[in-house]
Amino acid sequence: MAEGARPVRCIVKLGGAAITNKGELESIDEGSLRSSCAQLRQAMSDNAAPEKVMGMDWSRRPGDPADLVVDTEGFADMDGPGLDTNFIVVHGAGSFGHFQASSSGVHKGGLNTTLVKAGFVATRISVTSLNQEVVRALAREGIPSIGLSPFACGWSTQQRKLVSANASQIIQSLHAGFVPVLHGDGVFDELLDCTILSGDVIIRHLAQLLSPKYVVFLTDVHGVYDRPPTDPNAVLLREIEVDDNGGWSIVKPALQGNKRGVETSVAAHDTTGGMETKILEASAIARLGVDVYITKVGTEHSLRALKGDVNTSSDDWLGTVIRSAK
Repeated sequence: MAEGARPVRCIVKLGGAAITNKGELESIDEGSLRSSCAQLRQAMSDNAAPEKVMGMDWSRRPGDPADLVVDTEGFADMDGPGLDTNFIVVHGAGSFGHFQASSSGVHKGGLNTTLVKAGFVATRISVTSLNQEVVRALAREGIPSIGLSPFACGWSTQQRKLVSANASQIIQSLHAGFVPVLHGDGVFDELLDCTILSGDVIIRHLAQLLSPKYVVFLTDVHGVYDRPPTDPNAVLLREIEVDDNGGWSIVKPALQGNKRGVETSVAAHDTTGGMETKILEASAIARLGVDVYITKVGTEHSLRALKGDVNTSSDDWLGTVIRSAK
């Protein structure tokens, strides 16, 4: 953990496919986003009984009355939000950013061309607009959230490998009781000029730096399958162990005739690698001794994962646990 850093309980990845409608350009799945934020509040809350939510989004939305009413006295009388805010949220782009990046080739670099430069601008407009909506959704649940863009924080890569990642604002935000909300972003690259930094890579770096108790990936499916989950014969892999060399083996269930255990498919417009990247980054996190839970957004299983209440010896939790073999 970084010196002086506040202990982090959990880093949460809100998958792009889970909080957006991936087949529809720049379309948020409002129901999934709302349920994710409500469950995050439940996981953070120190009260078993539901309490009154004091929303922190004081901006006007379409359809709101011209004069906003904010209960400033109610906030002034509060000792605090009553939440364990030792969480970091990282979200994917989903139907935001991928179209702009793949259409212009931003992930391949080359800012000397006008197309890539325009695409870089368009990509960042798109992903930062989604970041604002995620922050607003969390704020409406009374979670004190702060949007932090990797580009604006000075994060950069060299041939797509992360080489500069200043986390001082993230650590300072945690110290102040805020929940940092980061996202996949367009960044400068020392050799390519620019590229796309995925949310999954961001999470791995933060896990290395801040040693969370556990990491949760919320997706649009129940976890990692032995083949694309659209296949009717797909089997949910409940537990995967990772050794010191990065090799991994399936602990539950036992599979026949499939040594590696997983086939992955990536959408044509996905510039960040899809499920394959997710598994590789989750495996790297597990090697640090941090358990990784992958499960479906907006379910009882996602709430349990966010609370850290997962028992792999029981079959009543649907998801994938990736952990160190040690």
